[in-house]
Amino acid sequence: MRVEIINTGTELMLGGTVNTHLAFIARELFPLGLRVQRQVTVPDGEAIRDAVRDTFGKADIVLVTGGLGPTTDDITRDIVAELLGLKLEHDEEIWRAIQERFARRGLKTNDRVKLQALRPREATVLWNPHGTAPGLHVPAIEERGTPHIFLLPGPPRELMPMVREKLVPILAALLPHGAQHEMRTFRVLGIGESVVEEAVGEALIAMGLEVGYCARPGEVDVRLIGAAPVLDRAATLVRERLGKWIFTSDERELPEVVVEKLTALGKTIATAESCTGGFIANQLTNVPGASKVFLAGYVTYANSAKTAALGVDAALIAQHGAVSGPVARQMAEGALEKSGATFALATTGIAGPDGGTAEKPVGTVFIALAECGAETIVLPEKFITDRETFKLRVSQTALDLLLRCLDGRDGVAKQTT
Repeated sequence: MRVEIINTGTELMLGGTVNTHLAFIARELFPLGLRVQRQVTVPDGEAIRDAVRDTFGKADIVLVTGGLGPTTDDITRDIVAELLGLKLEHDEEIWRAIQERFARRGLKTNDRVKLQALRPREATVLWNPHGTAPGLHVPAIEERGTPHIFLLPGPPRELMPMVREKLVPILAALLPHGAQHEMRTFRVLGIGESVVEEAVGEALIAMGLEVGYCARPGEVDVRLIGAAPVLDRAATLVRERLGKWIFTSDERELPEVVVEKLTALGKTIATAESCTGGFIANQLTNVPGASKVFLAGYVTYANSAKTAALGVDAALIAQHGAVSGPVARQMAEGALEKSGATFALATTGIAGPDGGTAEKPVGTVFIALAECGAETIVLPEKFITDRETFKLRVSQTALDLLLRCLDGRDGVAKQTT
């Protein structure tokens, strides 16, 4: 079945709000065998009319997000009813639910709020326990060539549970039964997209799979779509050829994988950061459950802080410079000793755009991993990019270094573009 998404909202067109709806909805629909064939974003107002009308005869399912609230720019419900020749009627059950929600929060309703209780008689209500405006399902009208239209709220906190709990079951009932394709994703760190494609691309396509790649700074996703038995064979091939660079075969982010691995092994981590400014600690503590494994984070940007907080020898800094392997080693070992953690990661580098020298140009970084009872690993790297991407790449490489140690994988990831 052909699926189209219309995201409404002037705020999406002005750049003040990031449109995350497509990525979320597409992921939720894929297990049903549904693929989004087109997505359109339009501002509030009459542009919604043209976008909805343009789907007639072209789509079987249309999902419209936003424009169901009480303000004057919330006119999605009115436009869809008008296009389909349906009359909006007051629904007392919706109105009671809105009043009860307002009463629980100590708020008063008004005539504008009451507009959210309007719906076409032909529409099915998609109840919204996370907000006031319900969603609506307007069934397809075959003689007019109109699709199934689902009106969904715009705020993600309301949209996401409605899609999972209301929309997906309705769509599953609408679909013909049969074998569905599955999707597998392998997340790779340390080699470039072209190298990944050269290693596995032709072999995977020869299996009859749909193959896609998504490259981000430092990472590449390999996405495979096809029948389950073929995907099983493909997974074996991907692991054989890319195994030492794969940090997960699902949708988890690298920090989440690290925290879960540390938790499973009963290990703990501390960080000592200079050039990354606490970014590694931030990434780890963004993961629920990180308190079980993350003991301490030291941000020692100044040389004096490296000495005072971590015990780095001032003479060593004077001899080798703050950005050096010996200093990174002492930072990691100092964090390990002071925190009592199993592992400690340290970073010191030159993020730029200034501060580089002929011997240590901008982008130079040293990453150290100290472990109780083991020799400290010091990894020199160069990431010549902007400051923000530099911090991301250094953090990725540091976490990957730790994960490789936890997994027992050989080698250290090196980026190839």
